[in-house]
Amino acid sequence: MKNWWQKSLIVAVAVLTFGAISPDHSIWESLLDEKGQPKSHTSQSDDKQYSYDWIDLSEYYETGPNFLATVHQSAEQQAYMKFGSRIGPVIQDEFQTAILPGIQQAIDLNLAGLSTSQLNRLAISEKPSGDYSEKIFHIYDTATNKDAIRFHVRTEKKPLEGYFFNFHYHLAEDDFQKHIALGEIYWSKNTPPKWLS
Repeated sequence: MKNWWQKSLIVAVAVLTFGAISPDHSIWESLLDEKGQPKSHTSQSDDKQYSYDWIDLSEYYETGPNFLATVHQSAEQQAYMKFGSRIGPVIQDEFQTAILPGIQQAIDLNLAGLSTSQLNRLAISEKPSGDYSEKIFHIYDTATNKDAIRFHVRTEKKPLEGYFFNFHYHLAEDDFQKHIALGEIYWSKNTPPKWLS
């Protein structure tokens, strides 16, 4: 019975939180007594005895570090969505080694000073722009709907060299004016396809 109950609780938490939040293993210690049996509390009323279990799952959730891991994963997904099936396979290896670690570091550095409540209000945009627009994704505050960080890629043509993808980001603190470089990836001398193609 104990294993069925534990498995049901794990599945319930996974389904309700879409797998983003996992319960801490110390939850089992608080639910079981020394004999490995579930703890229960009883109350008596009108000669009837009722048994119920108290569970406060909120103390077992982690929010801050899990949010950053989720943003890292979403950032990578949004980038590959923007690259599409024509650009993605060509630049995938160089993006993984040269650009993605810089994106993740920029996220960590710029969100490190925020409190857990501020982190919980942040979200990542879900639709990168197509054609020749720069937007990969933005991290924004859901309460104010204002961007905090904007990650972009620009196609540049350098004379006699060819086309490059210039990855950079902008911060709200300077009103998104300064380009903070993350790196470049060479495409070729031929015009690259449009984003999302």
